[in-house]
Amino acid sequence: MGKVTKFGDDGEEVTMKETPTSHQPEAQDDVSMADAGEEGEEGEEEYEGEEEGTKVRLLPGSTPTAASFEFLEENHTLGNALRYVIMKNPDVEFCAYAIPHPSEAKMNVRIQTYEGTNAVDALRKGLRDIQDLCDVVSDKFLEARKDFTEKKAAASA
Repeated sequence: MGKVTKFGDDGEEVTMKETPTSHQPEAQDDVSMADAGEEGEEGEEEYEGEEEGTKVRLLPGSTPTAASFEFLEENHTLGNALRYVIMKNPDVEFCAYAIPHPSEAKMNVRIQTYEGTNAVDALRKGLRDIQDLCDVVSDKFLEARKDFTEKKAAASA
């Protein structure tokens, strides 16, 4: 059995054991997130993404309600935020992330959902929610900066 590192709400590191191998489905080839919706279909190791290649892939052994994803070139900044946002989803039973080794620029995220909810959909929703949150923060910042510069200009006039 492997270990998964989860950070609690207070930031404390908690080590949890994964599901015993006897409860995991047999390993299959890696599939991209695009293929993840089609259960049982095997695919090549592939990443989705922009010009430089894909940043996310579905790891082998995943099922529709329990999946592990590998993110390239990501770290604790996205990992902890993504874990937090995904756990706010009431359809998600468990979410944790791990950085396998500090010298590798990889982050693994494990998502387990209740029956009737797809782990890939939970990841997509989590990423959209983070993007929406960042948009709100950016808008508020730009608005506050504009108000500040207007007040500063009015005070110096």
